[in-house]
Amino acid sequence: MSYRIINGKAYPIGNIGGINSLTKDNTVKENNKDNFKKLLEKEIEKKSFSDEGYKISNHAAERLKDVNFTKEDYTSLQNGLDKAKEKGSKNTLMLYKNMAIIASVENKTIITAVDKQRAKENVFTNIDSVVIL
Repeated sequence: MSYRIINGKAYPIGNIGGINSLTKDNTVKENNKDNFKKLLEKEIEKKSFSDEGYKISNHAAERLKDVNFTKEDYTSLQNGLDKAKEKGSKNTLMLYKNMAIIASVENKTIITAVDKQRAKENVFTNIDSVVIL
């Protein structure tokens, strides 16, 4: 096993990703398979929206977690992004149900979502199109 010296301390090199690591008494410990399973499920959940052709930022995901969107709702958002892209839009505001959803068409990313109550008296900037769904 190789070591790298950083700030006077030796750190083992290899097994990147934390499959195996050394404890303080230099014995090898195996990471719990349940931790990997939880991490995998979390990544699959995050990637499930990429199947739709776009990503949802952490900020938007936090705001949308209380909203019970169905697969059809996410498909409608994809259609809205496609319409904005056809018109040459870069950043769009999509009005869907009681939500204002801001998306980057170029990056295929939903940046944020604002419900009707929070959207009152707000100003949305850097938007070059509005899609009403």
